[in-house]
Order: sequence, then C-alpha cells, then structure tokens
Amino acid sequence: MPFIDVTLGTGRSPEQVRALIHELTEAAHRAVGAPVANIRVVIREVAPQHWAAGDVTTAERAAARTADGTAPPDNSQQSTGGRPPAPAQEGSGT
Repeated sequence: MPFIDVTLGTGRSPEQVRALIHELTEAAHRAVGAPVANIRVVIREVAPQHWAAGDVTTAERAAARTADGTAPPDNSQQSTGGRPPAPAQEGSGT
C-alpha cells in the first residue's frame, strides 16, 4: 500500500490541493501498479512562520521583499517541488 506524505506551504486553493492528490494517486498507480483504493495521500500545510530555510522563515522572507519594494513571489506560478523558494545566497549572483 503506497503512502505518499506531502508537506506544502499554505496558500493553495482547495482545488489545487485536490488536483495534487489526484495526480499523486494516478502517478503511484501507474508507477507501481498499486490499486487506486490502496493508495494513501496525506497533505500537510505549514504556515509561513513555521517554515524556514537558512534560518529565515518564509514569512520573514516575504516581509523583507515587501519592505524593499519588491512583491512577494506568486506561488501559483512557481514550481519549487512544494517548497517555498530558498533565499538567494550571498555572492551567488541572484
């Protein structure tokens, strides 16, 4: 019985979460031949103040972008594998 556990930052619509569950179920079914009824999917949503990379929370990163005049990223357009975008590293040119 495949068990798929996904952690996402909050902010997706119920329709997006439902679509993800469907696509993950179908992918597991195709990849390993498991019956759809035996595939389990759990989606965990994490608040921006509870998710950090490089000791900076997603909420802090968004606040810093807003404070410097740039807009926070639009997560509906990004493909980060379900993770909030990582902060730019000093000297990386980004």
